[in-house]
Amino acid sequence: MSMMVKSTFTRASVAFCLAAISMLPASADDVVFENKRMTLRIGENACAKSLVVKATGEECLQSGAAVPLFASAQIRPFNNQTKLIHPSKRMTYRANRLRRDGDKLVVGFELAPYEAIVKVDCRDDYMVFTLEDFISDTVQERQYRRLVMDVPPVAGFRIMQLPVAERRNFGDWVNAAWDDKAAVAVMSVDPFSEVDHEDCAGGRVLTADLQRGMKLRGGSAAIVAGAGREAFLDAVDRLEADYALPRGVAARRSPIINASICWSDTLYPGNVDQHIELAKRGGFRLMLIYYTKFTDDYGWATIGDYRPNKKLYPRGYDDIRDMLGKIRAAGIKPGLHLLQTHIGLRSRYVTPVADPRLNHTRTFTLSAPLPCGTNECEIAVEENPVDSPRHPKCRVLQFGGELLHYADYTTEPPYRFTGCTRGHCATRPQEHPRGQVGGVLDVSEFAAFSCYINQQTSLQDEVAEKIARLYDCGFEFCYMDGSEGVNPPCGVNVSYAQWRVARKFATPPIFTEGAAKSHFGWHLQAGANAFDVFPPEMFKAKIVEYPQASAPLMRRNFTRLDFGWWDVTLPGTKPINRDYVSETGVQPDMWEWGTSRAAAWDCPAAIHLNPGHFFKHPRADDLLEVMRRWEDVRARNWLTAEQKEALKSPTQEHHLLVNGKGEYELVPVREIRGVAGGCVSAFLFSRNGRRVVMMWHNTGKGRISFPSGFTFTLRKEPDGEPLAAENGAFDISGRVYIDTDASDDVVGAVLSEASLAASL
Repeated sequence: MSMMVKSTFTRASVAFCLAAISMLPASADDVVFENKRMTLRIGENACAKSLVVKATGEECLQSGAAVPLFASAQIRPFNNQTKLIHPSKRMTYRANRLRRDGDKLVVGFELAPYEAIVKVDCRDDYMVFTLEDFISDTVQERQYRRLVMDVPPVAGFRIMQLPVAERRNFGDWVNAAWDDKAAVAVMSVDPFSEVDHEDCAGGRVLTADLQRGMKLRGGSAAIVAGAGREAFLDAVDRLEADYALPRGVAARRSPIINASICWSDTLYPGNVDQHIELAKRGGFRLMLIYYTKFTDDYGWATIGDYRPNKKLYPRGYDDIRDMLGKIRAAGIKPGLHLLQTHIGLRSRYVTPVADPRLNHTRTFTLSAPLPCGTNECEIAVEENPVDSPRHPKCRVLQFGGELLHYADYTTEPPYRFTGCTRGHCATRPQEHPRGQVGGVLDVSEFAAFSCYINQQTSLQDEVAEKIARLYDCGFEFCYMDGSEGVNPPCGVNVSYAQWRVARKFATPPIFTEGAAKSHFGWHLQAGANAFDVFPPEMFKAKIVEYPQASAPLMRRNFTRLDFGWWDVTLPGTKPINRDYVSETGVQPDMWEWGTSRAAAWDCPAAIHLNPGHFFKHPRADDLLEVMRRWEDVRARNWLTAEQKEALKSPTQEHHLLVNGKGEYELVPVREIRGVAGGCVSAFLFSRNGRRVVMMWHNTGKGRISFPSGFTFTLRKEPDGEPLAAENGAFDISGRVYIDTDASDDVVGAVLSEASLAASL
């Protein structure tokens, strides 16, 4: 992105500031801002001296850390005398003085011959700092005489730099240090400030940077503080309301936020009843539907228009509204799964004339004209193509409305792209004059079916309006897939692209999830992210490795994550994106492992549930019953704190059973492997002084027999009626329980000798 300026505020500059240690005593010349939650004291040297949470008296800043609140950056020294002293490189000018003028701070800097005007909006719950403008002293301004330029030549401005003390929790996304006594954060109030933090001894420096070309003048950042988690969230909620931000706090406090999601890419009016029945049997309150089930965009290659599919919805949006109304009438909230940053390489935005608002990762200028009519050619350019893409599917150039594919390039003058073919992706070949500027198309890394939008242009808003017309048919939440597909700076553009879509919706979503997140998106993505599909053979290990490891990190950000996506791999088929066959496919214990770990962290899962495929699984009923029970547990808030802690174990499995009174019992279980040659899943636990084994046939139907002399009772439920044997064998086509007085060792030995007597 040619207009973007790399952040000029480095760890080294912060470390330099932190090295200046003093007791920072209060002074009559200090500037003090105070509201009902906090008192902020700033020295005349522009360093924050103290930030106290009033309800608890907690000091939030690092003791003795002399860190200026503000800094200004230039890409090099400009005024003549300064540039003779310092080398030509990015320079950071730290604030070294300030004075108060009503609700404004007048800030001066080392070396820089100008001052900044920072307005402070001090409300009851927060303080927002906004860069209003720069001023120059008339004498100092002479340093810019005869320089034809905008004064001052500021490339970036650090609107906040706050050295906070270490606390038990730090949320790296929301940018807050917090515990039960105090919480303090530096947060954005629009998508354009890059909010971050830098680790240092004793705590962290919370920062917010503004960049020229994004929003320099008028850019803001907020200090939010409170006496612990809930008080802090109350303050953020007020900030969101006052500044018309997405209501991230309200979404996080929604009773539906921990509900799991059934996902479909096969739903349409003709089978909506099947999907509703499937969702209700699994206890799902949320249904996420892929955009392709509503639009003419049948995949990533054609994405972009979001027009209703006239074959499925002859009345267009009215038919979509009717179908979504049917889902909502069943007590299920529908959500839209979209890819807002993608443009299909076979869409009308690419063919026959490529849109000029597609993003380029590199920019090139033609050094010779490129006439029309040559199918294979070389393209002469002024700039060195070194490090341009080498992957065959990503070697795509755009000049004007034409895409061209190159085979190679030179990295010594004269610079050339070689082996080029015209009219790539069915674009129309054109004449291209010398001096025309084009570049390398930003092709999506996901199978190269699509490319990305230049977020500096109007194209994202244009696509957002189309998405919003579809969303407003009755959707209530959304999953913003492909959110990572933006041009730098990603700390701005990931959430900026999401916000450009969501702000077009007539009614704000209950929550959103996304495939990527950046700071401002905290206000929008109350659901954070969903993890990708894990194949059955490594499902439990990957749940521990990824979502379970991420859950405490997200909790520090006051956010839940999505333990999905989970796929329904049928026994004897290949899992998604794998080349091997899974013998057992997904089994009920896998989903119980995943959803119980998610519930321990007050999180949901998202599962691919398409009726035609799902009901081919021999254990479909058991899989749905696992989800129904755990969704009921979530809705009722049934789990105790002690149970949640037990469920966080990376090794101990649990089973949620229903006893004879219709009540839930949570029991730890141990898997017994190799039963009936591995065709049967079996899990042992103790209950009421007896050994109980839960088991089922993995891949179909059958009967099991045990060695003689083994005394036991077999039931459909732990307290159910005993089941009778037929020729000494018992039907285990579904989940069954056996209980016995035998010891663990005896049970294990008997099960190792069990055999499948017959198939049904």
